[in-house]
Amino acid sequence: MNQNTTITAGERCPGISYTDMLEADTRPVPDFLFEESNIEMTNEPISVEPYISEEFAKLERERMWPNVWLFAAREEELPDTGDTVVFEINDSSFLLVRQADGSIRAFYNACLHRGRKLRTKAGNTTQLRCPFHGFTWRNDGSLKEIPCAWDFKHLEGKDLSLPEARVNLWQGFVMITENADLPEFTDWVGPVLKQYENYELDKRYTAMWVAKRIPANWKATAEAFMEAWHSVTTHPQLLPFLGDANTRYDLYGDFFNRAITPSGVLSPHMTGKDQQYVIDKMAEFSGGSDADTNRRFSADAKGAQFDPADPLYARKMLAEANRQGFSANDGHDYSDKSDAEMLDNFTYNIFPNFAPWGGYVPNLVYRWLPGETADSCVMEIRLLAPVPKGQKRPRAVERTFIPDDQPFSWANNIMGEALAGVFDQDMANLPHVQTGMKASRNRLMELGAYQDSRVRHFQQTLMKFIDGELPAPAAQASSA
Repeated sequence: MNQNTTITAGERCPGISYTDMLEADTRPVPDFLFEESNIEMTNEPISVEPYISEEFAKLERERMWPNVWLFAAREEELPDTGDTVVFEINDSSFLLVRQADGSIRAFYNACLHRGRKLRTKAGNTTQLRCPFHGFTWRNDGSLKEIPCAWDFKHLEGKDLSLPEARVNLWQGFVMITENADLPEFTDWVGPVLKQYENYELDKRYTAMWVAKRIPANWKATAEAFMEAWHSVTTHPQLLPFLGDANTRYDLYGDFFNRAITPSGVLSPHMTGKDQQYVIDKMAEFSGGSDADTNRRFSADAKGAQFDPADPLYARKMLAEANRQGFSANDGHDYSDKSDAEMLDNFTYNIFPNFAPWGGYVPNLVYRWLPGETADSCVMEIRLLAPVPKGQKRPRAVERTFIPDDQPFSWANNIMGEALAGVFDQDMANLPHVQTGMKASRNRLMELGAYQDSRVRHFQQTLMKFIDGELPAPAAQASSA
């Protein structure tokens, strides 16, 4: 009989633990990396209906999407006064505009005359003029001009300012919500967001940005990146230097969870390989066409003195190589940064569809947007790179949309061959996940107690919206 469970230290992959790796770090490690956080959850199976049902997608559009904070843009997409970004999700369209005072406002992207979208693409503008009849608003959303004003005497004295969504700025991300009663973004997620403070993502810029339409539900696609243990089958080329089954999974509140996958160590699924093998394989993966886009630049740590007999020798050498390589590349000093923060994969999820990685290496950021049906979505992948010391933050690169009939490797010149290959391996599963769920006899999925805990946590929060438990009133949420 299934029962509620909490995960204990005994229910982990045999072998060296992530905590053991932290304790052997060559530098001081932040306390939050040692801390573990679990939430008591049922281990009942998960229904496939939320992934395949158009009725469920309708409930998401009604009950969830308008009541959460959404990652709409990066600040470096609209750095100058008058810059605009169009953010669209489901049937909603928002027009983000950089104001003269440096703030960003988000207007509902619809003319108040006949409803035509005011803009359909990003760009700089001095006013917001509808291309249909010429109704015009200033960039602050106030009405500027009504053509043939003699025919609109009945509107005199009426407030025709463009309706707005709320905007919060966090770590360079522009967050918006339609719910006027939600707490501010940082209060909504909670104190765990402080884990990002040292990484200063607001001082990074979008150096790579690709998107692709995926023939699978947005939740199934997002959940493919919530655990690392699929690597043993899906990404075998990573096992020589990735501790997939050693991953730490932590759950916080309703809206935040993380996975920390150690790098520079042999997978627990592999045996009989020495430390040099780990170094060589990681260097092989990180080299060549991926030099500018991969999260690691070098396996050559000059002057490092570590014991080759140490079972974590490769990890320590590779972390030192990253300190030296990244410092040479961007001019910043990483000499006091921990091995963990220079090497490991900190894959965070912020509910519902936003995954900004942590750490000091270039940060991947995922965003999943629901498609026109429950059977499709769009996945976006960004890489945030440090601004070289002494330079001004560049404007974000433009998004490259990969054609539907092409794999991620179509963008090898943008992403790098190795990174694109990893995503192609993931995407090879997803169409068959979607069709397989429809073919399921019992319409249920049995999840692992620990390694699938982030999936269950995500689903638990989603169902709170569908069942009406969320959103909580602002005062209640702020005190949670």
